[in-house]
Amino acid sequence: MDILGTTLRVCVDDLEAAVVFYERLAGATALRFERGGVQVAAVGCFLLMSGPEAELEVLRKVAATIAVKDVDEAHRLLSELGARIVAGPVPTPVGRNLIAMHPDGVVYEYVDRNVT
Repeated sequence: MDILGTTLRVCVDDLEAAVVFYERLAGATALRFERGGVQVAAVGCFLLMSGPEAELEVLRKVAATIAVKDVDEAHRLLSELGARIVAGPVPTPVGRNLIAMHPDGVVYEYVDRNVT
């Protein structure tokens, strides 16, 4: 499985203030979208999220987002290694993702850019 990079997930109360800080920190412009009632801004390696506490509570359980070349390959390897696939693979606006719990109990999101 090719791991292409990781994204740090940050839940914030004030998305606008956080975007200003992280854009300056990362030297990048935020890409914004909404998913499931949560406002999201991707800035460099940071994924800023703000929204209803019930939604953020679920999102906080995912330690990081890992970009991979192919989510299907990640699914196969994770399953072979004893990870529990919690959700997916499912299509997203920019590709596909899955949520997996590693044998150590840490939960990660795996994403690819393969739009189906």
